[in-house]
Amino acid sequence: MAEKTKKNGADWLESIFFYMLIFVPFAIILNFLNFPASSLFIICALGIIPLAKYIGRATEELSLYVGSGVGGLLNATFGNATELIIAIFALRAGLIEVVKASITGSIIGNILLVTGASMFAGGIYYKRQKFNLTSAMAGSSTLLLALIALIIPAIFLQTSPASASNIIEELSIFVAVFMLITYFANLFFMLYTHKHLYTEEVGKNEKPLWSKKKSIVILLLATLFVSFLSEILVSSIEPLVRTFGWSELFIGVIFIAIIGNAAEHASAMVMAMKNRMDLALQISFGSATQMVMFVAPLLVLVSLFFSNPMSLVFNSFELIALVVSVIIGNFVLQDGECNWLEGLQLLIAYAILAVAFFFHG
Repeated sequence: MAEKTKKNGADWLESIFFYMLIFVPFAIILNFLNFPASSLFIICALGIIPLAKYIGRATEELSLYVGSGVGGLLNATFGNATELIIAIFALRAGLIEVVKASITGSIIGNILLVTGASMFAGGIYYKRQKFNLTSAMAGSSTLLLALIALIIPAIFLQTSPASASNIIEELSIFVAVFMLITYFANLFFMLYTHKHLYTEEVGKNEKPLWSKKKSIVILLLATLFVSFLSEILVSSIEPLVRTFGWSELFIGVIFIAIIGNAAEHASAMVMAMKNRMDLALQISFGSATQMVMFVAPLLVLVSLFFSNPMSLVFNSFELIALVVSVIIGNFVLQDGECNWLEGLQLLIAYAILAVAFFFHG
């Protein structure tokens, strides 16, 4: 009976994403009609969420055709495509603080919100869920290294303000390159040298449900429409700030981060409800790692083509939130098992940070 309930829950979730696609043409039409920015922002967000889901699904289907190695590279490329597209449009609009905030929000959201929701949802059906401690801690240690990479530029700026203002951009570029090297080394670890640690939860005989042609067409169309909606979404941010008085920091940390990750959040919860906690943690911690080790440094390099380059200097409050999130995440993973109470604690930690970001200037 429980298995039937979980299956029905997954089917219901798929239907919700499908019906949400109506917001895609709705947003484009309302944009041409010069609809109020606050309403456009919400409608665009609701349209981007299912598109992100279909980008992820198409990537997964293609991965089954091309094998684990190339499939892993596909997931690395398109896993955070939605956040990357939104961030590039925000960079072009000069909203650098929104981009940095969305990176922060995506990391703490995946560690606390997604992991917490997954543990809580899985804990409803199972009193205790176990996961591969080695692979979980490998992802967690990568996040610790990422924190060092993010903290160093900020400390450098504070301890040497006279010289830092001139070379902070160059320092950010060097750090970004080293982060990308580490990220691809981590991919090599996952896909080749230690791939057995990451494939136990995935069915060896899993077959694609979509044809290769269908997967490619959906991937391209979904990416194209995400680009359209992202441009509209970003153009709505500044009017939204003026209308509601919200800070760009809050919008980036909470709204932009959740919009790009909502589909992944739902997928992780479904996996946890099926007692596939290893896969749920790969989704949450893997997405956080991908954001900080791949998307963030890539955005630094992409920003060089715009008038205002982005550095890797985050404000103190963002860095503290990141450190706290990674520390809490590490503690939860240390025993190799979880329950609903630990999930609830992670959700409460996220709620505390979300409220703090709301009141932060």
